[in-house]
Amino acid sequence: MYKATVAIIKDENIYNATLKALNLIRASKLLSDNDKVLIKPNYILAKRPETGITTDPKVVEAIIDYLQQLGIDNITIGEGGWSESTADDAFKLVGLTEIANNKKIKLVNLNKDKRAEVDIPNALALKRVNVAKAFFENNCIISVPKLKVHGDAGVTLGMKNLMGFVLPKGNMHTHLHEKIVDLARYIKPRITVIDGYIGGELSEISGNPVKVGVIIASNDIVAADAVGAAVMGIDPLSIKHIKLADELGLGIGKLENIETVGEPLESIMKPFRLSSIPVRALRTVVSYSREKVRGLLRR
Repeated sequence: MYKATVAIIKDENIYNATLKALNLIRASKLLSDNDKVLIKPNYILAKRPETGITTDPKVVEAIIDYLQQLGIDNITIGEGGWSESTADDAFKLVGLTEIANNKKIKLVNLNKDKRAEVDIPNALALKRVNVAKAFFENNCIISVPKLKVHGDAGVTLGMKNLMGFVLPKGNMHTHLHEKIVDLARYIKPRITVIDGYIGGELSEISGNPVKVGVIIASNDIVAADAVGAAVMGIDPLSIKHIKLADELGLGIGKLENIETVGEPLESIMKPFRLSSIPVRALRTVVSYSREKVRGLLRR
């Protein structure tokens, strides 16, 4: 049975943790100096990363430096966000505009980018979608989400982060889980790096931060999301889009088929509060999930 590899790194220095995670998954073997790389962080709002809502720019900076040390010079940071100007405001607020200028890389507001309408073969629900032109101009996507729960999707991690490439985003919210999977089948990020230093509980935009202090990375986006969910005390297969992606062979969603390297998953788990169920019920769900994860890890 094929096992996916997911790195979990705990380090007080978020920049160093990101580099360690990339090295543990042997990211250099997944990349070529001919690649055109688009880094897709999560800036749904123009908020600082300590709110638990947005990707820390130090994670993005570490990825840029890692790529440039490999001789990859064609690098773009692309994000959409809540409104047309969200990404521009967020880039300035968190310092990515300055980082991009210093390192001579491109910043693209995906909500303002030209886009092409594409058909997704064998789609579950997202048969046709408008995708930002930046996607077609880059052959390697690195998804860099925040570790967060989501009111509708359960979690918003590597796969959900890809919604930043599409407009209008409102079209995604019916049959959301199926459309997340369809989008991930079409865009297919090569690497996923989850910023789990300060995650977000209760909802994706509520600003309820939780200090976890980890970076999670994998070349398997489904496995990265599964481990990210487990870190938050959530049974990965209770998240419909992770379960669907696993069943369709998009990646590995079952924890027993995932090899974690770095920190033990069980030592990192920190239950997050979910907005969709009462706190009293949540304690039961999280406790059950943690015990289930421990059982799977002992197999």
